[in-house]
Amino acid sequence: MKKIAIFNQKGGVSKTTTCYHLGCAIAGTGKQVLLVDADFQCNLTRYALGEKNYQKYCASRSRDNIHDGLSPAFQSKITPIQPVNCPKIRDNLFLLPGHLDFTEDELPLSAAMHLSSSFGSMENLPGALDRLVSKTAEKLNIDYVLFDMHPSFSAVNQNIFICCDYFMIPMNADPFSLMALQSLTKTLPAWERWAKKARVAFREAVYPLPLSSPTFLGYTVNHFKLRQKDGRPLKRFRDALREISEEIGTNLLPALEKESMTLPKERYDRAAEVMKSELPCFRPYDSYCLAMVPDFKKLAELSFKQSRPVFEVRKEKSEEPENPERQGEFGTLYRALSERVLRLTADER
Repeated sequence: MKKIAIFNQKGGVSKTTTCYHLGCAIAGTGKQVLLVDADFQCNLTRYALGEKNYQKYCASRSRDNIHDGLSPAFQSKITPIQPVNCPKIRDNLFLLPGHLDFTEDELPLSAAMHLSSSFGSMENLPGALDRLVSKTAEKLNIDYVLFDMHPSFSAVNQNIFICCDYFMIPMNADPFSLMALQSLTKTLPAWERWAKKARVAFREAVYPLPLSSPTFLGYTVNHFKLRQKDGRPLKRFRDALREISEEIGTNLLPALEKESMTLPKERYDRAAEVMKSELPCFRPYDSYCLAMVPDFKKLAELSFKQSRPVFEVRKEKSEEPENPERQGEFGTLYRALSERVLRLTADER
């Protein structure tokens, strides 16, 4: 089982969209996938279930969600953490639903993580989420777990991040994403430095932290517009893409490499070359760009409304949502992205 954090502390960069579409695409390869909604806003849960089913889920007061699943640890119950009964979204794809009250777990988790040696039941909090997800994934025979995370440098996000095997960073082609990237360069290695000590400090806990360090898979760029004549990003977006690539190569990668949070460069280069051969129009500035996803336009609203990925939305009545060729392009893009993620995360002997 591989756990992937999809994270950026900046909002509006398509974390939820990336998580959902990548999950659908990986599931399409035959792998068993679990989507984990770790954002108390529950946007992934609404997206995956659809609005009507989401309202039914809320009305049912189901305890099969991330918040209630953690209650044995956070409410100091005698019973151990049990796997959650996850709804099946489609073939090979399951959802661990979010909950608005998940934000209540932030304060005790933060306290436990910032004590040099947590006492009593508090020592079980940092490893509780990993245990819940692992037990649930084991029950469903899951191959890949994808985490949709809240846009903040919170204790919950830090906890998820250090428990994952891999992480990817969605961003937009704009100056604000560049600023966010500079913050990530400082924070992500600091989280791993803390984790190296915490894995020792909490080794005797009922729910210990996993021993592996999170590894950078790459970044995606979203929400940019294309020129009609040649399909390339508009100049202002190309300039932003170049600046993002330079920032990653100059600052982010060296900081991650120092904490052993990267793959060998040839792994990135090989995976990028394969994707370029599959997508001739894919012209990234570096080997760490996993995908360049232009604006969905009308497809975005229909995708959420129908609870389908953009490449599967259906025409409604007499309204044509988008050029069918464009839907096919998105399908090809996300399939190529899923294959690239599988390639990067494959065990090499």
